[in-house]
Amino acid sequence: MSVAQSNAEQTHIHPTAIVHPAARVGSGASVGAYCVVGEHVTLGDGVNLISHVVVEGRTRIGNDSTIYPFSSVGHRPQDLKYHGEPSELIIGERCTIRENCTLNPGTAGGGMRTEVGDDCLFMASTHVAHDCKVGDHVIMANFSGLAGHVAVEDYVILGAGCIVHQHVRLGEHAFIGAQSMIDADVIPFGMAIGNRAELAGLNLVGLKRRGFSRDAIHALRAAYRMIFSSEGTLKERTGDAEELFPGNSHVQQIVDFLNLSSGRAVCMPRNGHTSEG
Repeated sequence: MSVAQSNAEQTHIHPTAIVHPAARVGSGASVGAYCVVGEHVTLGDGVNLISHVVVEGRTRIGNDSTIYPFSSVGHRPQDLKYHGEPSELIIGERCTIRENCTLNPGTAGGGMRTEVGDDCLFMASTHVAHDCKVGDHVIMANFSGLAGHVAVEDYVILGAGCIVHQHVRLGEHAFIGAQSMIDADVIPFGMAIGNRAELAGLNLVGLKRRGFSRDAIHALRAAYRMIFSSEGTLKERTGDAEELFPGNSHVQQIVDFLNLSSGRAVCMPRNGHTSEG
């Protein structure tokens, strides 16, 4: 509903906040002191802008999300190729965006949309650039950042100070160690650490925390050892893993990820075989 239509008993807008009359503010939303909400913004039900938050552009924030002070959400992308096209930023439900975060909309060169899924946590001073696709339950720790066109799948965790190169993919359940620079795709369930990052095995701690069975983890470890061994090419080893674990959905996730090229290299272990295709 628009600000004019909102139920005053359900929606709170602080007297010092500036909310454009055409902005849409849902039931139970709260716009705190000194916030600015632009003309094309939609705040879902129960959204809480605590204070000093600026939301601009064609931005939609899902129900029950919370944004902390001094975050800038939806302002024009930091891309010199952007020329004012009406691109969007879509943020899912129950997301938490802490202090000093920046999230930018898309561009004509990237599909016109930046998307963030549900139940994500962006700790203080994190950055999501134009045309990124971020899945559900993603955690970005303090001072980590995504360059343009990055794809982050569900349940990925980025440690503090991580930087991810444009067009890189981070597979589901991957873990990126603190202060890592990622310039190559990281497989689902993988763990990458370093500058430039190298694959350091599977994210075993994350898998156990999320309830993966011992058999599932055992199969993933066996497939990992096969795929990243030193014999043959990566393509051959990936095919061998697919044949050895028919019907295993987790192994198939890795196989599909590796077969779907993003144009970037694949993050590899430190075994001298980083150039194989």
